[in-house]
Amino acid sequence: MTSDPDSSQGPRDHELWEVHADWWIDGFTEGADPEYVEQILPLVAAELGGFDDVLDLGCGDGQISRLLAESNARVVGVDPTWNQIRVAHDRGGGAAYARSEAAALPFPPASFRAVVACLVFEHIDDLPGAVSEVARVLRPGGRFSFFLNHPLLQTPGSGWIDDHTVDPPEQYWRIGPYLIEQDSVEQVEHGVFIRFVHRPLSRYLNTLAEHGLVLEQMLEPAPPDGFLDRATEYAEAAAIPRLLYLRLRRT
Repeated sequence: MTSDPDSSQGPRDHELWEVHADWWIDGFTEGADPEYVEQILPLVAAELGGFDDVLDLGCGDGQISRLLAESNARVVGVDPTWNQIRVAHDRGGGAAYARSEAAALPFPPASFRAVVACLVFEHIDDLPGAVSEVARVLRPGGRFSFFLNHPLLQTPGSGWIDDHTVDPPEQYWRIGPYLIEQDSVEQVEHGVFIRFVHRPLSRYLNTLAEHGLVLEQMLEPAPPDGFLDRATEYAEAAAIPRLLYLRLRRT
């Protein structure tokens, strides 16, 4: 992914998601993305399948909401992007949907036994506000299932380096400026620009703990076979996790 040098001249933040909603819907839902099909959705089902009411924070087109609603759970999906919520409504599946920012959820305290946020907080500016709202709407003892692009190994500027200055040549994974919090607008596909906010893992964990969300389990799964099979060079990335999963409990 590359930064857009002229991004300041165009739409930013959630406006970019409105403009480019189809990029996500076409490329990552309804079975189009092997990381969701083979890794994320099975992990969601295993972690939240027994919960009878769940908030899907940043639900997008609703694929996680629909999955959880299959077990007759009460599922509510929220997203700030109208074009995502519209598709979620159209696809149905038993969940309810509303447009909402993460830092201002329209629910009373202790409304849900579980909250899931999947690849959402990388696009949220107000981290303390959003975490505070997750803690507020969770019941004591409730679960927060938190999925992130791995903050260390997916730092902006990270990627494979082919080093031909040594003999024999070496290939290694470069880590970008991990400790520096930064936002960037990246070209994820030709003509498609999405804004990301990078934070080190300690920032997430300390903020979660400050709001009574205690870590119970952390997973760093290897990329699934379906992703690695997409390109020959991806096989070299089998030991570089793209995903980080945190299971947290509301005290």
